[in-house]
Amino acid sequence: MTTLTRRQFTQTLAAAVAAPGIIGATGKTKRLPLAFSTLGCPAWDWKKILDQAAQHGYAALELRGILNEMDLPNSPQFTGDKLKESLKDLAALDLKISDLGASARLGEPDPVKRPVQLDEAKRFVDLAHKLKAPYVRVFGGKLIKGQTMQQATELIVIGFQQLHEHAKGSGVTLIIESHDEFVTSDSLLKILQGANLPTAALLWDAHHTCVAGEKPADTFKALGKYVRHTHLKDSKPSDKGRQYVLTGSGAVPVKETVKVLAASGYKGYYCFEWEKRWHPEIEDPEIAIPHYAKTMREYLAEAGVKA
Repeated sequence: MTTLTRRQFTQTLAAAVAAPGIIGATGKTKRLPLAFSTLGCPAWDWKKILDQAAQHGYAALELRGILNEMDLPNSPQFTGDKLKESLKDLAALDLKISDLGASARLGEPDPVKRPVQLDEAKRFVDLAHKLKAPYVRVFGGKLIKGQTMQQATELIVIGFQQLHEHAKGSGVTLIIESHDEFVTSDSLLKILQGANLPTAALLWDAHHTCVAGEKPADTFKALGKYVRHTHLKDSKPSDKGRQYVLTGSGAVPVKETVKVLAASGYKGYYCFEWEKRWHPEIEDPEIAIPHYAKTMREYLAEAGVKA
């Protein structure tokens, strides 16, 4: 340490953590296909989100709320002249929007609540089109009392069919997340095969399928043709069920999942979904988001994925 000034040490450390991308001949930054969800940084404003993404070598952002606004179409950041400013902010840092995270539940059976769910998905599709985001995430949802998996599956398929009419021609695909009741390959395959639409695909939350007992290779073998986006995170068993932990320090085979995706030629983003908004006790985004980028650079390099 005596041969380095404090300033030199700080600069060296920052460079090691951030690992900024390489500027190519086109002038654009070459980055690995990394993204993170804004679910992980609920206290960050728009400028800080973009700054941190660029600083730590991320290529894209998954939008799941900005500050206290979860209904993105109503966020001041994406209305009126602010929308144009936001697009310019993204372009200035060569960042993309990987997808928008809606809360719409396509398996909702209540005749009053169901139209509200479908309307939310439609509004998110409209915003995604304006933001040039290719995907909108939706849920199947939890079963309500008395509802069977078959009944919910049929409603989800109908929901996809109804939303197809709104989404077609927009360049936006609706991706159902492996979540809630629908985390096994079998349950998701029934939905995706039943819908059989170019506007219906899968967001593979590999954490949920692994915790449900499936191996990454088996899940991808069954569902790989539908996978357009991923959620990656780590956890370990706890007395409350699961505890989210920094990537690589838990019991979820994240590295194995990366290898499976890379070997298949997957072209989407490896997206970090750190659920800080729902679990305030887990590590702060200032720690978790740089850590994920650093760990994933190692995993992707080992899997042969290059910027």
